[in-house]
Amino acid sequence: MLSAKLSTLVSYSTHCVSRCVTRYAKRAFPALALKVLAKGAGRLFALLLVIGSLASIGSLNAQDGDSAQDSESSAASDAELSQQVESVKRSALELNRDLLILEEELLFPSNTRLNVFLSMDVGYYFRLDSVKLSVDGKVVASHLYTDRQNYALNRGGVQRLYVGNIKQGDHEITAVFTGIGPNKREYKRGATTIVNKDRSARALELQIRDAEDKQQPTFTFTEWETE
Repeated sequence: MLSAKLSTLVSYSTHCVSRCVTRYAKRAFPALALKVLAKGAGRLFALLLVIGSLASIGSLNAQDGDSAQDSESSAASDAELSQQVESVKRSALELNRDLLILEEELLFPSNTRLNVFLSMDVGYYFRLDSVKLSVDGKVVASHLYTDRQNYALNRGGVQRLYVGNIKQGDHEITAVFTGIGPNKREYKRGATTIVNKDRSARALELQIRDAEDKQQPTFTFTEWETE
């Protein structure tokens, strides 16, 4: 049982590193592949050392005597090993998270990165079916929404609709929304903003809100403060 868990962890951790390296190599980004390999290999080597020591301890415990005292000691040792295995599992998940963060930082540096998020606070006047996002007239993202996704957004969820690179200067960001509006009729609206991109990362939030006074939804862009 223990050896199976350890084998799974080794396979998962190795896959995290090889997946990113292979992705960059295919995209002809050898420098990025080397950076990911350097960071991931170090973390993976440390994980393998811990996993190796756990496997050795488990093997020694399996070879201990059969007395009642030995059985109690073995049970306690197995419980401790299980805790350590869970700790290694968390480390493997952290490795995957760190590699994903590194991937984003390398592919989308702050001096060109644009993030666009979507949030909703509606219930009566609008149900979102789809959204299409354009940058300078070019469609860069689109999404169709299920009832479950609508529910999650209305419960406070925030969706990252787009992350990409844009040049410094002014850019027109446009979003077109379709859905079911007041009186259960098909509803289509748009929102546009101008972003002046400098050397810092930019993040926009598309906000869909119920306007009680107008008895219809509103669609606005809000820019987040970023460091």
